[in-house]
Amino acid sequence: CDVYTRDGQPFLGDPRHILKKALDEAKNVGFKMIAGPECEFFIFLTDENGRPTTKTHDNASYYDLAPVDLGESARREMVLALKQMGIDVETSHHEIAPGQHEIDLKWDDALCCADKIMTLRAVVRTVAERHGLHATLMPKPVYNIAGSGLHLNMALYSGDKNIFFDVKDKIGLSQEAYFFIGGILNHSKAITAIANPTVNSYKRLISGYDAPFYITWSSKNSGSLIKVPEVKDGKSRIELRSPDSCCNPYLALAVILKSGLDGIENKILPPPSIDRNVYEMDALDRIENNVACLPDSLDSAITCLREDDLLRDFIGEYIY
Repeated sequence: CDVYTRDGQPFLGDPRHILKKALDEAKNVGFKMIAGPECEFFIFLTDENGRPTTKTHDNASYYDLAPVDLGESARREMVLALKQMGIDVETSHHEIAPGQHEIDLKWDDALCCADKIMTLRAVVRTVAERHGLHATLMPKPVYNIAGSGLHLNMALYSGDKNIFFDVKDKIGLSQEAYFFIGGILNHSKAITAIANPTVNSYKRLISGYDAPFYITWSSKNSGSLIKVPEVKDGKSRIELRSPDSCCNPYLALAVILKSGLDGIENKILPPPSIDRNVYEMDALDRIENNVACLPDSLDSAITCLREDDLLRDFIGEYIY
């Protein structure tokens, strides 16, 4: 829902209003944003008093198909519940860590996408509880195993035309897509304060667990901050891999879109792609390739947001 003041004006602290403002800016230059979220979460056992633990009797891993634990039947019920509520699920599967799952929603306009993320979170928690389990979207609930992210797939459209697609480009990206990537990378440190808003978020953004830490992009390296998936049916997209499900999806999508539009408006080209494993590069190699890091703490991320005049002014002083 939207929040208004007593005199009928949009409340400046309403995150949905901020996303609408970003979408209006895109519309004014002929674009609409389409997004598809990939939501990861853990399902844990509860103790004899019904309190959550960090234990699971699931020893499955990425895309395991065999029935592995109670979590699988709970995930199936989550998908069915979402479909009954009119929310189409693209796919669901087991993730890398024991007890970790993923539900991907079908693409929709950015505002509907954010609404559906909020609904998905409620469904995941509620259905797990019905099964006597505990679901958490916390980014890093268990030390030394993979954390959970909220990967956001995005593209700009003009009518039915995918603006990011160019058949002549070797990886299928248009000039606007490159500028959009450049804008996001340029503002990525400030975006982190909103896309990763808790202390726990930064326990996930470390080396070694398939979560991005370095500010890079690639069509070949899946560990990049921005991944460019293979083109399908003349539709190009980009995937921002840093956000987690503790974020406010309205604010996250809003600042990502605003950053991308800034890239298009000011023709900000991204640096060359890093197609090899950046985590295997030594410090000197990263310096020579101009590879920067995301903030390593919430405090650092907030400092970056404070210094980013564009995004700070865009979200407004109330929300900042």
